Amino acid sequence: MANSRTALIIGASRGLGLGLVQRLHEDGWHITATVRNPQQPGGLANVPGVHIEQLEMNDTVQLDSLQQRLQGQVFDLIFVNAGVMGPLPQDLEAVHNSDIGDLFMTNAVAPIRVARRLVGQIREGSGVLAFMSSILGSVTIPDGGEICLYKASKAALNSMINSFFVEQQRPDLCVLAMHPGWVKTDMGGENAEIDVLTSTRGMIEQIKAQSGKGGLRFINYKGEPLVW
Repeated sequence: MANSRTALIIGASRGLGLGLVQRLHEDGWHITATVRNPQQPGGLANVPGVHIEQLEMNDTVQLDSLQQRLQGQVFDLIFVNAGVMGPLPQDLEAVHNSDIGDLFMTNAVAPIRVARRLVGQIREGSGVLAFMSSILGSVTIPDGGEICLYKASKAALNSMINSFFVEQQRPDLCVLAMHPGWVKTDMGGENAEIDVLTSTRGMIEQIKAQSGKGGLRFINYKGEPLVW
């Protein structure tokens, strides 16, 4: 990647999204980051030089507006981070249909809507499009049955990423479905194995290592390949 690298982080007010912004800032990138409410940017307010944009990812009007505002910009990295755990407990007999719809829209459909609008602005030859996936999205993983709907939504995301990549017919494009590890965030909980710094530092290292290598890969923050 050349100097003056540019990144767009979707969903960056806290947790892993904020951590990605912090690591990129430390590495000298120019960063645009989205939040639902720019008047409440969370920890982004403490990262100098970040350009903050408003986006509710499930709102196609806001998606179209963001696309228009970013028109003409070229990004070395677009990282679609936003996602939710969904209703708890994930009791299949008790969960409301609307909650299931919201979960799958946020975790599987909306990220692809974002990517479709912005993929043309990823730098040719070296740009990276990354999605925040999870190892639980692998259909071979037996763990996490208590959050079976979340697991299914991440498996759906992985499937949608695969379809999206084929649709692009762009061999130069590097697309990554990334497992951040089990991280101490609001979603991951205090008993998680690693902190945000470790996870985001690893993910940025892998993104830089994958730059220029076209293709679709499912990897973790250490760069280890995962089974779809």
